[in-house]
Amino acid sequence: MDGSTTSTSPTLLRIREEIIADPSNRDATAAGLQPLYTAHQAARIVLIGQAPGIRAQRSGIAWNDPSGVTLRRWLGVTDDQFYDPTTFAILPMDFYYPGKAAHGDLPPRPDVAPRWHPRLLAELPHVRLTVLIGRYAQKRYLPESAAANLTDTVRAFRSHLPDRMPLVHPSPLNFRWQTRNPWFAEEAVPALRARVRAILEPHVDPAGRDAGA
Repeated sequence: MDGSTTSTSPTLLRIREEIIADPSNRDATAAGLQPLYTAHQAARIVLIGQAPGIRAQRSGIAWNDPSGVTLRRWLGVTDDQFYDPTTFAILPMDFYYPGKAAHGDLPPRPDVAPRWHPRLLAELPHVRLTVLIGRYAQKRYLPESAAANLTDTVRAFRSHLPDRMPLVHPSPLNFRWQTRNPWFAEEAVPALRARVRAILEPHVDPAGRDAGA
C-alpha cells in the first residue's frame, strides 16, 4: 500500500516526497522504510489511528494484523474495499512505527499529525466520514471531548455522527473493555456499519434501509 502508487494528485505526491525527505524521518528512510499511509483525492472515508505496528511497517500494509481484521468487520467492508484508496484514506497519527516501549509500543510522535495531516486532508475534498481510532486521534480531532475518558467519548458517538465516529482500538487486547461495554457491539458498531454503507451505497439511507422503499 504505497501512497506514491495510489494517488494521482501531484500535490499529494509532492507531500509524500517531503515526508520521506524530512530530517525527522532520516533513520527510517535510511533503513528503506516508507511512510505508511494512504491518501487519494477520491477517498470518501478517512481512518485515523495511532501509528503502524512493527508488522505493518515491515509488510508495508496498514492494519495488516488481527486488529485490522476486527476493524474491517466493524466497518462491514471486505479487504478489497478497505484497501481501495479511492474509498478509504488511512492517515495514522504517525506514519512510521515509533518503536518499542517497556509495555507495548511507543506513542506516535506528537509533531507528525499537526504538521502533515492538514495538508493531506486539504487534498481530500470528498471525505464524508472520519473514523477516529483510539485516544490520540480523538484528542486531536475531538477537542471538545478532551476532558472525557475514551469510554465516554466513544459512548457519545451519536453526537459526532454523521461526519465523525470515535472508536476504541480494535486490538485483541481490548476484549475486556468490550466485555464491560456491551453497548459498543450492540449500538456503536451497527451505527458505524450503517454510515459506511450509506457512503459506499448512496441509494441506502444512514439507517441501512433502501431509500427508494
